[in-house]
Amino acid sequence: MGRIIATQYMSLDGVIQDPVGMEGSGLGDWTGPFSRGPKGDAFKHRELADADAMIYGRVTYDGFAAVWPLVNDPEGYAARINSLPKYVASRTLETVDWSNSSLIEGDLVDAARKIRASVDGDVLIFGSASIVHQLLPHGLVDELRLMVFPTILGRGTRLFLDGVAATLELAGNEQFDDGIVLLRYTTVQP
Repeated sequence: MGRIIATQYMSLDGVIQDPVGMEGSGLGDWTGPFSRGPKGDAFKHRELADADAMIYGRVTYDGFAAVWPLVNDPEGYAARINSLPKYVASRTLETVDWSNSSLIEGDLVDAARKIRASVDGDVLIFGSASIVHQLLPHGLVDELRLMVFPTILGRGTRLFLDGVAATLELAGNEQFDDGIVLLRYTTVQP
């Protein structure tokens, strides 16, 4: 059985809505020119190499599907992300056309359990906070990875919503370039 791994970019004040002012958030570039740097990029390559599947919400799927099929990088990141099975949770999409993508039919929690049981490696969730919000209370996020950027945005979507509770245990941390810190948490089952 695989593990469900959720990775979120986050500002110091908990905003996950594009903490570095990129990706069309409308927050502008006032937050500073941050990149993950070589250490962060190496981590993202390892993370993807360990994956057997991905789960996306509609917004993340739409953004990724518009970009990754067009990327041809010598490191093979695009080829890997394009080749992985991708499961899309959406109440409004009727079809998906990115290679190896399929719509999740029915209940997301049940589907996530089945996907996790069907793989040996990791099932990645990049972004897609709504997916994390739904799976975390059910103990289906085996590891939560927070890439914390040294920014304070003061507004935007936050990862942790009122009324959603989970107990987490720090599993590790790593500092990347530009002051970015990766915090890895495992879910403690009650």
